[in-house]
Amino acid sequence: MKSALLLFLSFILLQTTQSQTSLQGLQLKNGKYTVGFKHYTATDSTRMYISKPDINASATFRPIPISIWYPSDSTIENEQSLSVLNYMEVLKEEEEWEHLPNYFLLDWFYYKNTSENQAHLKEGTTAFKDIPYAKGAFPVIIYAPSFQASSIENFALCELLASHGYIVISSPSRGTVSKQFQKLERGIETQARDLEFLIKEIAHYPISDMNHVGTMGFSFGGLSNVLLQMRNTVIKANMSLDGTIRYRHDLLKSTPFYDMTKATIPFMHLAQKEIPTAIMKEQNIPDSLNTHFTFYDELTESDAYKIRLHHLSHSYFSTLGVLFQERDLKQDKSDSEIMASYKIATIYSLQFFNAYLKNNKTSLKFITNSAQENHISEELITIDSKKAQKPLYTFFDFLASAKHQEYKNMSSLYSNVKNKHPELEIPEGNLNTLGLQLIFDRSKAAKGIAVFEFAITLYPTSANLYDSLAEGYLYLGDIENAKKNFKESLILNPENQNAISRLQQLE
Repeated sequence: MKSALLLFLSFILLQTTQSQTSLQGLQLKNGKYTVGFKHYTATDSTRMYISKPDINASATFRPIPISIWYPSDSTIENEQSLSVLNYMEVLKEEEEWEHLPNYFLLDWFYYKNTSENQAHLKEGTTAFKDIPYAKGAFPVIIYAPSFQASSIENFALCELLASHGYIVISSPSRGTVSKQFQKLERGIETQARDLEFLIKEIAHYPISDMNHVGTMGFSFGGLSNVLLQMRNTVIKANMSLDGTIRYRHDLLKSTPFYDMTKATIPFMHLAQKEIPTAIMKEQNIPDSLNTHFTFYDELTESDAYKIRLHHLSHSYFSTLGVLFQERDLKQDKSDSEIMASYKIATIYSLQFFNAYLKNNKTSLKFITNSAQENHISEELITIDSKKAQKPLYTFFDFLASAKHQEYKNMSSLYSNVKNKHPELEIPEGNLNTLGLQLIFDRSKAAKGIAVFEFAITLYPTSANLYDSLAEGYLYLGDIENAKKNFKESLILNPENQNAISRLQQLE
């Protein structure tokens, strides 16, 4: 029986016609690196999974198929690059039909078996399998595919990024206990956990720069990516390829890790063209789908960009969509317009990551420019953006500054910061805990004493601070200072039984 894709957005496919696209027609400009590709399957032993449940397979540890594109210094002469067919063989494996004959590939997996699509299978790509890595360390991009889709769905974009000095790692979008999704809410959590597995996996590679990690997701993957960044501070930038975060913010809010205060990294959303009014009415799609973007509106502490591509429907934000997806006569543009718009999407993706993972000022200027300044027709794109609001200065920011100066002159630091950030609050309990943690580490005891001396200037009537400081001195063997501070604590709180008992012991 043929596999059937459960469409997440019902309006994507309507009346169709055949495509006339090609990889060469995309005209993507690769960078200086040769592109390497490797694919293998790892295992997550913390979760169970059932492969091919329709033939009564037993549960095993969750398999994680992994595709990696990476930069290489190799000069390729006689070696053959991967073909599109090679990528489709990866899709076949991830669909759990690894023994299916290749002549069944088309129309078995969502695409028509036409002469045009057969020709796509023979096209060569720019990636070479298992060639040596380039020297150095490179930023990492975690790619999240769309709903129940393959790790290689956007292979042309992944190759482009790798050629410009990025490592891109991806795994297929799968359900919680089998390939099929059961509940969307669980699906978000499951994909986020798969992406976290990828972070752990790629960290083992010596060429990975784990201080510069970004995420990129198409459709449903763009929703899971937001959850991922809310759970992991390692993520520094998030690219959404018409991500479902625009359509189903309610799904994200239903997850236990939803926290908009954690949405503080740079975010770019590339949106599909407006859906024609006639189709909206025909499909009973609310008008808000074209206009509303709750997540973007609620972002306050991140640089945020939203760019609408007027010639690109949802399906064509992936390489496989551009090449193989049937066209919708009611709303899709011509093949040449689709390829040109997909190229624009790849350009903005590259420049976004260059700006925030490589700190490239030219790229930052590009993504903040108007369309006209980037020599792009305003008929093709609409650009909107906003800068991050200055975040509140917190105790933890103050703590980082104090630690940087080894907890010296904390009163002076506090005065300077308080003048600039009057909202700053320094909780007494936090200072008390920090001081004791430092004192009980003898190598940092002097820093702990400094913290308590500062704390007492802020809270001079705190019997507890004097009592804790006395305990610190007692631990260090400084009996006189211990007695002195226990007595100060008793003056402020004559009923402090700990101070009474300690002084009786010391006297």
